[in-house]
Amino acid sequence: MQPRATSKVSRWDQHGRAYVVRLLRAGVRRQLVCDTCGWRARARFLPWLKAAEHLERTHQATVNPAGRP
Repeated sequence: MQPRATSKVSRWDQHGRAYVVRLLRAGVRRQLVCDTCGWRARARFLPWLKAAEHLERTHQATVNPAGRP
């Protein structure tokens, strides 16, 4: 089964650069993949929280384009 992107978490840094982490699903497997650096992690519980944490720690991207915390 081919993985497909089901959702994404986007954040911007202070310089206006956008960063995206996508959630890929293939059957029951879920994996987070960063479009910028290629970081990958398994996603079991609260994948969007793990994605936001990666963007903040690795890329210093904390500005949510949707305006939500």
